[in-house]
Amino acid sequence: MTKTTPAKRAARRPGRGALSIIAVLLAGSGVLRIGLGTGHALAKTGGADASVAEPPEICASDGGALAMLEDLRAREERLILREEQAADRQQALALAKTEIDQKLAALVAAEERLASTLTLADEAADKDVARLVAVYEKMKPKDAALLFEEMAPDFAAGFLARMKPEAAAAVMAGLEPQKAYTISVLLAGRNAGAPRE
Repeated sequence: MTKTTPAKRAARRPGRGALSIIAVLLAGSGVLRIGLGTGHALAKTGGADASVAEPPEICASDGGALAMLEDLRAREERLILREEQAADRQQALALAKTEIDQKLAALVAAEERLASTLTLADEAADKDVARLVAVYEKMKPKDAALLFEEMAPDFAAGFLARMKPEAAAAVMAGLEPQKAYTISVLLAGRNAGAPRE
């Protein structure tokens, strides 16, 4: 046999010591797993301790929880009622908006019809005035002046403004001086308020 020197033994021991420790730890882990597995297996199969089970505790109510539950139910009912009322209001608002939109559309249509009627009336009135102006222009100036004497000054000024200047001058010459002056002032002032630029 060969003899090993103490230096060689010291060199081999650290490696063997680590392996020994790892082997011991693995063995301990195996034993623990077997022991725990057995406990679980006994619990599943209904071991001796499983037959003696404690009865479950019965929750005793002090009344506060019931009152709180009733409050929560009442609050939920109030919330449901509010939601229903809000939905009813929303529906009423939608109906009112629809009615307002319909009435607004009817008003717009009526306004358009009224505007076209007024336009037709204005055009008809303009045509009537144009005919009267043509009639006054064709009358003898002396006869037309008699009619203009009877008219209100602003009414007469309206007709004279539309007449041809020669015919208007002949009618004005046949009027009384005071009436002719009043009509002249009205004719001169008709465009005084108009912008100059």
